[in-house]
Amino acid sequence: MERIRLEDTPRSDTFRQLHDTEELEQLRRYKDFTTIDWIQDSILERNRRLRASRDIQTSLRDAQGGINPPWAKAQIQKLIATGQSWFVVSLVGACIGLNAALISIITEWLSDLKMGYCVDGWWLNQQFCCWEIDGEEESACASWRTWSAYSPGRYLVYVLLAMLFSLISAHLVDSFAKYAAGSGISEIKCIISGFVMKGYLGFSTLAIKSLTLPLVIASGLNVGKEGPSVHVACCVGNVVARMFSRFSRSQGKMREILTAASAAGVAVAFGSPIGGVMFSIEEMSHTFSIKTMWRSFFCALAATGTLSAMNPFRTGKLVLFQVTYDRDWHFFEIIFFVIIGIFGGLYGVLVIKFNLQVAAFRRKHLVGYGVEEAVFLATITAVVSYFNRFLRIDMSESLGILFKECEGGGDYNNLCQSWAQWPMANSLFLATLVRTVLVILSYGCKVPAGIFVPSMAIGATFGRMIGIIVKAMYTTYPTSSFFSSCRPDVPCITPGTYALLGAAAALSGIMRITVTVVVIMFELTGALTYILPTMIVILVTKAVGDCFGGGRGIADEMIHFNGYPYLERDEHSFNIPVSGVMQKELHTMSVTGMTLHEVEDKLEHTTVQGFPIVSADPQRTLIGHIGRTELIYAIGKARRAQDIHPSTLCNFEPPSADDSGSHDTAVDTDVVRELAGVEEDDHAGITPLAASADIIHFGPWVNQTPLCVGPQLPLEIVTDLFNRMGPRVILVEYHGSLVGLITVKDVLRFMASREHAHSTTGSVWDNPGELDALLEEAWLWAGNLWRKIVTMSRRIVRR
Repeated sequence: MERIRLEDTPRSDTFRQLHDTEELEQLRRYKDFTTIDWIQDSILERNRRLRASRDIQTSLRDAQGGINPPWAKAQIQKLIATGQSWFVVSLVGACIGLNAALISIITEWLSDLKMGYCVDGWWLNQQFCCWEIDGEEESACASWRTWSAYSPGRYLVYVLLAMLFSLISAHLVDSFAKYAAGSGISEIKCIISGFVMKGYLGFSTLAIKSLTLPLVIASGLNVGKEGPSVHVACCVGNVVARMFSRFSRSQGKMREILTAASAAGVAVAFGSPIGGVMFSIEEMSHTFSIKTMWRSFFCALAATGTLSAMNPFRTGKLVLFQVTYDRDWHFFEIIFFVIIGIFGGLYGVLVIKFNLQVAAFRRKHLVGYGVEEAVFLATITAVVSYFNRFLRIDMSESLGILFKECEGGGDYNNLCQSWAQWPMANSLFLATLVRTVLVILSYGCKVPAGIFVPSMAIGATFGRMIGIIVKAMYTTYPTSSFFSSCRPDVPCITPGTYALLGAAAALSGIMRITVTVVVIMFELTGALTYILPTMIVILVTKAVGDCFGGGRGIADEMIHFNGYPYLERDEHSFNIPVSGVMQKELHTMSVTGMTLHEVEDKLEHTTVQGFPIVSADPQRTLIGHIGRTELIYAIGKARRAQDIHPSTLCNFEPPSADDSGSHDTAVDTDVVRELAGVEEDDHAGITPLAASADIIHFGPWVNQTPLCVGPQLPLEIVTDLFNRMGPRVILVEYHGSLVGLITVKDVLRFMASREHAHSTTGSVWDNPGELDALLEEAWLWAGNLWRKIVTMSRRIVRR
C-alpha cells in the first residue's frame, strides 16, 4: 500500500523543523500528578549526546584546508554547555543566599515589632536599634520603646499583631498560592523522584512563600522557616533553570538542579554547607551521582557565600544560634547524653503519631477554614506563650540563648544564676511541654510551616534543663567520686552543650536523619570534641525511634498520608512474585487491524498513560509500548499531514531496516529509532510518522524495548528496578506473551494493604486515637456553642 511520508509534503525544511520543534515542546510536558519515565528521559538525553558527538567527530580541516565550520560550531557548543551548567548552579545558589538573607532580616524586624519599635528608625529591629548598648536589659536602651508602659497593654499589642501577621499570611496563601502552605519537603522528595506537581515550584509559589514566611514566623506560630527554605530554594532552582533550554528540556538535569537547590536551602537555613549536601544525600534524592554531589556542594557554597557577604545579622554569623565551644566533656556525662537521646526518640514518635491524627482531623473538618485555623492557632499561641520567657521570643533567638556558655557567654533573665536555677528549670520544662503541644497542633496548617527549628527549640529547652540539673548536682556534691574527673579551676558542666545535644536529638527524632544532624551540629559549633557526644545521642535517638515508631520520619509519613507515589529505599521482604500484584486486565493496542475510531475510543474512555502493543493472534505476543501522549501527538500530526477518517487503519509495526536506511546518515539512527521512537526534532533524520488516506503508521513512536520481567520474579526485585531505573511502567511477559503490567502505584497499593492487614490498629490516621477523639469532642462542643450563640443573637435582633 502506498504511503506518503511527512517529509515529502510540500513545505520547506526550515518550516518543518520549526513546526515540529514547537509541537514536540508540547509533547515533552508531562501531565499534572503523573510520574516521569526516567528511562525515556535518559534515552532522549543520550540521543542529544549522539548528535553532539557526530558533530565533534567531524574533521578539523575541510577539503580546502580551512577550519571546518561544523567542527568549530560543535566545539563552541560543547564549551558553552559545560560553562552554562556551572553558571546556572552558581546563579541558583546566589539567588538562594540573597533570598535567605532578605527573609532573615524581615523576620527579625517583624518579630521584634510585636514587642516595640525603634524611635531612631522604624525599619530597625531591637538589635540594630540598640547596637551600641552592651546589655540584655530592655531598659538599657533608650531608643527602643515598648508599645505600652503597662504590661496588659504590651500583652494586648503582642496578641493583636500575632493575629494580624497570621491573617495576612494565611489569606495570601489561600488566595494566590495554595502550594505555598506547609513545609514542602515531602512534596519535593516526590518531585525529585519523578512525580509531577505543576505549579508547586512555580514563580507564584516562590513569591508568596518568600513573602509570607517572615509573617508566619513573626506571628509566633510554632513552625519554622528552615523546612520551607528548602521549598523556596527548589522554587528558585526551578525558575532559574527553566530559563535555559539545556535544563528545561531534560528532566534528569532538572533533577540535578533541584537536588543541588535543596542542599543550598538547608545550607543557608543552618549555616551548614556540608550539612546541606549530606541532607540532600540522606533525605532527598533516590539516586545521587558524584556529579550531582559536586553540583550540590557548589550550589551550597555559592548560597552560603552570598549569605555571608550579605551578613544579615552584622555579627558574621550565618544563623542566630551559631555558637563556639572550647571546653571538653567528661565520660560521666554519657549517662545524661543517653537520657537526652531517649527524649529525642520519644519526642519524634509522639509528635509524628499525634500530628498525623491532627492532620486527619484537619482533612475531615477544616478543609475550607485554613485562614480561620491559622488565626486561631496564632492567637492561642500568643496568649499562652507571652508569659514564658522562652516561648515569648523568636525560636532562633531562643536557641542562640540556650546554646550559650554561662561563663563569658552572657546571661538572659538570670539563666546562669545559681539562685535561679530551679525556677529556670521549671520554666524550661513548661516551655518544653507547651511547645510540643503547639507544634503538634500547628505543623500542617495552611501557612508556610516547617518543623526543624521548633523541634530543635523543644530539644534545646529540655537539654538545657538537664544541664542545669546536672550542674546543680555538681554544685551540691563537688567532692563526689562521680565528679572526680572535674578540675576545680575549670567549669565542669556546660549546660549550653546539653541544649545543643537536645536540639540534635529532637531534630533527628522527628526527621529520622542521622549523619546530617551530626554534620550540621559540628558546623554550628566548630567543636570537634562534641562530635562523639552528638553521635551517641543520635544513635540512642534512632534506636528508640525505630523501636517504638518505625523508621519513617514525619516527611515520609506525610508522603504516605497524602498518598503520593513514592517508593522508599528501605529493604523489603514481600515473599510474593510480581504476578500476585500486577494488573491483569489491560488496555492494549493490536499491532494491526485497528481503526482510528477504535484507537481514539480507547484514548477517550481510559486514563492510562500508555498502551502495550501486542500481536493480533491469541498468543498476544508483546511487540512494544506506546505512550498516551505520543499517540495523541502522532494522531494530530497525521491529521495535519493528510485527510484521514475514522475507518483509517492503524499500524503499530516498528519500522523496518529498509525504511531506516532511506533517510540521511545520522549517527545511530536505527538505534535511536528503536530505543526511543520519539525525539525532539528532525535534525537526527528520524521519520516521525507515515500516513495516507488508508493507513497510519505509528511504528516510529513505538518503544520496541520496554522494560520487561517474568511473572515469577520476586516483587522485591521489581521494587529495586523502580527505585534504581525509574520506569513509569514495567511489563510482565511469559514466553513472549504479555500477561500483565505493574506500576509504582500498584506496589504502593499492595504495601498499604499488607501494612493494614498485619497491623492490629491500622494506620495512624485511619483509626481515631486519644488526641483525635479529644479534637472531635472539641469540634462538636464548638459547633453546638456557635449554634447557640447564633440562635440567641437572632432572638435578640427579633426583639
